Amino acid sequence: MRCDEALRERIAANLSAFEFVSAATPDARSAAVAIAVADESFGADLAGLPRHETWRDDAALILTRRSPKLRNHPGQWALPGGMRDPGETPEVTALREMREEVDLALPAADILGRLDDFKTRSGFVISPVVVWAGAKRDLAFDPLEVASIHRIPLSEFMREDAPILDAMAESEHPVLRMPVGDTWIAAPTAAMIYQFREVCILGRDTRVAHFEQPRFAWR
Repeated sequence: MRCDEALRERIAANLSAFEFVSAATPDARSAAVAIAVADESFGADLAGLPRHETWRDDAALILTRRSPKLRNHPGQWALPGGMRDPGETPEVTALREMREEVDLALPAADILGRLDDFKTRSGFVISPVVVWAGAKRDLAFDPLEVASIHRIPLSEFMREDAPILDAMAESEHPVLRMPVGDTWIAAPTAAMIYQFREVCILGRDTRVAHFEQPRFAWR
């Protein structure tokens, strides 16, 4: 899939036909993340990941590895995002956090829509905001929050072996993982990526809020 106007229109149209589900409550710890669609052909920032044979010049999603020094979820895969400040909408938070974490400033006009809120085992309600990052941009990270930045081609998330579902004794629902290269990304990040794939790319009305997260993400 090329990172072009046709893809942008396809994602925007699929999101406009999708009714996202909010899980917000007055006492929830609210957060938002940016699912940013970018041009992978300029992305020489795949540090730490072997290039899979299916990877090619392609549209991509921007992901990070969280700093190992963070108290919550150190070293885990993440989408740019964080806690909502008082009075912020999820859209404002997602754009602010993307600017702060990976030095990518985008206008509100590049917001394409929302996916379902995801309530985590650690007590957060995360709102995924889909944004269009488009062509070549230089990215930089805040080392206090981010260890590395990665552009992962969309073709990697369309693999036939995705998603991986693992039974968990503590829950009736399986843990969801998304394979990437020779490793994998776990829910909640993986669940939001999977819903992006299903809704934005394939136009399916797929829900993911019921999927579990691995035990290490419960803290």
